[in-house]
Amino acid sequence: MSVGFFETHRDFFAPTSVRDTLYSLPPANLPDVAASRRDMAAFKASARSLDQGIGAVLHGLHDFGLVDNTLVICTTDHGIAFPGAKATLFDRGLGVMMILRGPHGFTGGKVVDAPVSHLDVFPTLCELAAVEPPGWLQGSSLMPLIRGDVERLNDGIFAEVTYHAAYEPQRAIRTERWKYIRRFDEYPHPVLANCDDSASKSVLVEAGWGERVVAREQLYDLVLDPAEGNNLVADAASQEVLAELRVRLDAWMSETDDPLLEGPVEPPPGAAVNEPWQVSPSEPPRLVTAGPTAAPSR
Repeated sequence: MSVGFFETHRDFFAPTSVRDTLYSLPPANLPDVAASRRDMAAFKASARSLDQGIGAVLHGLHDFGLVDNTLVICTTDHGIAFPGAKATLFDRGLGVMMILRGPHGFTGGKVVDAPVSHLDVFPTLCELAAVEPPGWLQGSSLMPLIRGDVERLNDGIFAEVTYHAAYEPQRAIRTERWKYIRRFDEYPHPVLANCDDSASKSVLVEAGWGERVVAREQLYDLVLDPAEGNNLVADAASQEVLAELRVRLDAWMSETDDPLLEGPVEPPPGAAVNEPWQVSPSEPPRLVTAGPTAAPSR
């Protein structure tokens, strides 16, 4: 059974307490001001409702006597809907909760810090169900981690975004210490339409966020710079790491037949896409009515 929840999508619920509204700490990449604090309080109110919904599912398993033979996977498809998170390749966008509860080792409050991805879920289910995994399947079963046979499954996680509301092609590789992001479009500024409208976004837009220039390549030391604010592409001491991650990203794109290797990726006919320079995803989009055409420039 697949159960989807809407609560922590924009728009959030109204804050449920004055204390939360005044004192909720926003994400570390956002300014700590009244608007972002209230925004975070609204997210917390939504998360509380989400928690009740998940509890209802777990209670249903209990009522039907299915707890001991059901694997529950609680996860999300992206980071929280705040600027610099959802629809980005920063850890705030890539990092999601992955909580599993059930038989065959998924008990006892164990925490595993090894990097994994959603690609690893399907192989895990195949192993638990004693089903031969399809030949085209990517990813690795989580079971060696759960059994303690290995310390890690992946020495790097690859990530990508091409379209959200607007075109913003990026690819990334993340290791336990490093993150390398490469942009593939000529638009030099943040693509604001790919960020959900919010009070927190308005604070940044009013401060000139849309006029900032975004680097074509970004390299971050996730130990010394977990907020990913200090781009080390030009750092002399980081050139060896940069060269290695460039090669690994190129190889991954080649192995996966990434369409960006052939040039810009056009949206399919019938799609509605925002332009990169539009501020809000609610602005009138461009409707794609024919085959590939040259993207408009500005």
